[in-house]
Amino acid sequence: MLVLTLVMAAVGFALLVVALMTGSVAWAWGCIVVCVIGAVLLLVSSLRGPAPATSPRPSPRGGGPDHEDPPTERFDRPE
Repeated sequence: MLVLTLVMAAVGFALLVVALMTGSVAWAWGCIVVCVIGAVLLLVSSLRGPAPATSPRPSPRGGGPDHEDPPTERFDRPE
């Protein structure tokens, strides 16, 4: 969704340039509409939070997320 927001910002800037070059109010209103849509998309994207990962990365030790590391110290047991 961030890419779509960046595209909307680029289109809005292009419409602003065209509006300034031609002196047309219609192009300026188009710029405003596109920029408001981009702002709404950015707001929705930020409220949704980060996107979940598509696939979990494997652990370097080969275990899954429930894998526990072996203890690093050995304790003597009383007999």
